[in-house]
Amino acid sequence: MKLLKKKAAAATEPKDVIPRRPDGVQAPLSYYQQGLWVLSQLMPDTPLYHVPKAIRFSGKLDVPALQQTIDHIVARHEALRTSFVVTDGVPFQVVNEMDSVEMPLIDLSHLSETEREPEVARILGHEARRMFDLSQGPLIRAALLRLQPDEHILLLTMHHIVTDGWSIGLLERELMALYEAFATGKPSPLPELPIQYPDYAYWHRDWFQGDVYQSQLKYWKEQFKVLPPALELPTDHPRPLVQAHRAFRGTKRKLTLSRELTSRLRMLCQKEEATLFMVLLAAYQCLLHRYTGEEDIVVGSPIAGRCMEETEDLIGLFVNALALRTDLSGDPTFHELIARVKEVALGGYAHQDMPFEMLVKELHPDRSLARNPLFQVMFVLQS
Repeated sequence: MKLLKKKAAAATEPKDVIPRRPDGVQAPLSYYQQGLWVLSQLMPDTPLYHVPKAIRFSGKLDVPALQQTIDHIVARHEALRTSFVVTDGVPFQVVNEMDSVEMPLIDLSHLSETEREPEVARILGHEARRMFDLSQGPLIRAALLRLQPDEHILLLTMHHIVTDGWSIGLLERELMALYEAFATGKPSPLPELPIQYPDYAYWHRDWFQGDVYQSQLKYWKEQFKVLPPALELPTDHPRPLVQAHRAFRGTKRKLTLSRELTSRLRMLCQKEEATLFMVLLAAYQCLLHRYTGEEDIVVGSPIAGRCMEETEDLIGLFVNALALRTDLSGDPTFHELIARVKEVALGGYAHQDMPFEMLVKELHPDRSLARNPLFQVMFVLQS
């Protein structure tokens, strides 16, 4: 695993320290925000980029302490107080003054259990789909459902342009720590943040230029000298000519790996000096090859994008998508395929700062409203 650690360290090597942005300077959108902002202009009435989170509370709930907790989190993270304005055709971030987050209390305790559960599902669905105005904000909202006197559900809904998966985990941890403190009359236990998300966006725009940009672009252009064919998976419905809301109404299939199989997988990882992600991705690409017959397969995978220490405790949009392209030609053994996937993954990690939207713009693939560019499937391994 020494080689993996060495290359991973190179991929996350500090790029200097992120400073606070100059006073009075408008913060640009980060590259990742810009992609979502453009999509929101193209599809203004879609809830696809809403991020709902439901948290269940059992036992006596201190509602004022919970309100104080949510307000403190929003005051602490500028991203959650940000709206987006256009000046001379260019979008900018605007950090708004703190105002208490509305948290309506919806009392369902008078309903029977058979009546209550469908109503909970209806309210949660309605709140998750209710549209945001990116130019006005706030881009976070809350609702509290009382199921019984000692059972509540808190629903927080955010727009993806101000949050990501890492941020959701961070928000949960801060919410629990703050609520426990405020409910017992104690002050916040959280340290002050060294920077805010607009500081990161301002710095990253300045850093990701010149030689850094050209170096990253050179790598990805080498990976995509010849553009891959679209992956045609067998589906039970024909692909629509234009992606619409109904095109995203998929379903779920759950598969649980046994403890024994997981243990054997980890042993294989050690033998191959690869991570669990790499081994599972190799297996996934074998499956895609079997279904499609393709030997040139690109799989998208999200990466946290938090290589700098200052970003680890920030709520905001840092996640990027990597287009991991693997050559399955020549009937490789699984051992050989893991080696290929490992090389591709490490190369992607070392060049992860190239925003996916910028890569698409540079590569000029044939665009279609029926499918996403470069990859049509994703592989995600949550730690």
